[in-house]
Amino acid sequence: MAVTMCVLLAAAAVAGIVLSQLGDPPAERTAAAGAQPPKAVAAAPPSAPTTMLLKYQFQLQPNYYYCGPAATRIALTAAGHGVSQDEAAAMLGTTTSGTNSAFDTTRVLNQVLGHGRTLYQTREIPVYPATPAQAAQLRTDVLTTVGGGRAIVANIAGHVTDTAGAVHAYEGGHYLTVVGYRDGGGTVKIADPANPSGDGTYWLSTPKLADWISSRGYSY
Repeated sequence: MAVTMCVLLAAAAVAGIVLSQLGDPPAERTAAAGAQPPKAVAAAPPSAPTTMLLKYQFQLQPNYYYCGPAATRIALTAAGHGVSQDEAAAMLGTTTSGTNSAFDTTRVLNQVLGHGRTLYQTREIPVYPATPAQAAQLRTDVLTTVGGGRAIVANIAGHVTDTAGAVHAYEGGHYLTVVGYRDGGGTVKIADPANPSGDGTYWLSTPKLADWISSRGYSY
């Protein structure tokens, strides 16, 4: 996956503005011809609760390229580990061009939380839009990961409308954290380190999140 830059400008964050942009998805997010049909996905674990909200510590990213460190830090705090965004950035290899991919967030989450184990994995959704099977797989991963007490870090691009009708647009790419769900995993709670509104969170349908991730990936 290509290097990701967070597109929320620092000035906009200070002013309390949520950037929004409507229009067609970027050219690289158009569906490829001859895409494979959806594959069967594993059933959700029967023990997963129908609603889950993790405890975590939220911080806004301090600049336009720290979304990866900020989102990773939020996920680590949900597991009881306090690291600074600068520490996360150093581990991720973040530069002014951003954080390379979800493989880096997975690596750092395992480095801090795994203690030699592969606790987190990376799942890619290579082509826009996500297939029904990929959306169903994301829902299963939400139930398994968040239902098990861990946050998901997602690498997204494009724009989406949340359940309250607000538009969130990151055409150049962004990282955010899934910190809860409801409706049996059908709706997820997003902690967005570039969103200066309220506590930085909003609710989003899981199929919409799958489309938002498509052409990129997530750590689960």
